[in-house]
Amino acid sequence: MNDRQWDLFLAPYIQAIEELKVKLRGIRSQYELEHSNSPIEFVTGRVKPIASILHKAKRKDIPMGELEEKIQDIAGIRMMCQFVDDIRVVAQMLRNRHDLEIVEERDYITSQKESGYRSYHMVAEYPVQTVSGKKKILVEIQIRTLAMNFWATIEHSINYKYSGNIPENIKTRLKRAAEAAYSLDGEMSLIREEIQEAQAIFSRKTDSKEESD
Repeated sequence: MNDRQWDLFLAPYIQAIEELKVKLRGIRSQYELEHSNSPIEFVTGRVKPIASILHKAKRKDIPMGELEEKIQDIAGIRMMCQFVDDIRVVAQMLRNRHDLEIVEERDYITSQKESGYRSYHMVAEYPVQTVSGKKKILVEIQIRTLAMNFWATIEHSINYKYSGNIPENIKTRLKRAAEAAYSLDGEMSLIREEIQEAQAIFSRKTDSKEESD
């Protein structure tokens, strides 16, 4: 594909990401308006770079004409949570939405990957309105805690550095770090009420200060 063809191909994915970021961030805003704790800490999204799409297509032997059907993460959303239990809440929230159709779920929290990676993945069909009519786009949604995300971001960088061939001693340390991150999530969950109460007090004080200023 030439540059124009790629632009046309990726345009619906970009539209899907931008729409979903606004909608999903809106959920957090609704919780804040109700003065209740949101299970969503923040939401990010991206469209996979062309080079990454081509690399994945080559690695998995996917023909160019089948990219839409066989690469599920061209459009990607990440939803961060403070606590592990919030991940289940967010996943159910997504299942209940009428503008998404969940087509696949992969639980890497209960059954983490060999590397130590933990996250909850959902693949959804999301309809966008284009000049040619409605088009359903596959979107991969990753739901994870802040600790899981920190580990995954570091592991991704190291994996890229070593082109997938991470030395065994570093693999071992990464697995230990993954367990430490999960242990941290567990400890934080045990004092969840204290954390949320402290955050609420801090938020009220900040709001009061801004009003007085």
